[in-house]
Amino acid sequence: MQMMSTDAPAESGVDFTLCPRLEQTFTFLGKKWNGLIIDVLLEDGPQRFRDLAHKVSRCSDRVLVERLKELEQNGVIVRRTYPDSSLIEYDLTQKGLEFRDVMTAIHAWSDKWSCPVEAAEK
Repeated sequence: MQMMSTDAPAESGVDFTLCPRLEQTFTFLGKKWNGLIIDVLLEDGPQRFRDLAHKVSRCSDRVLVERLKELEQNGVIVRRTYPDSSLIEYDLTQKGLEFRDVMTAIHAWSDKWSCPVEAAEK
């Protein structure tokens, strides 16, 4: 897997190109709210829309609906409905559950290197 993209040759004289799968993954995970939605579902399990909206509180309902549809289209979450009930839940698929190690690593990195929210807002 090649890691960096450059028009000029690297010091070693070898041109590197960004791995398209890695680029696609970062584009997907980097889309605002996707990582947080996945994190909530990993931590708290299946969620109703209103519970997700409460836990990802800075995301508008309209954007949350869009993100949930995208996550579902990408096979990361499943939208469950129940017969004779208005209950709708969102849950991770196996593909979504496999983000657990990634999210654990992101949490560890964040705990070590990110500044506290209070300091970042100043």
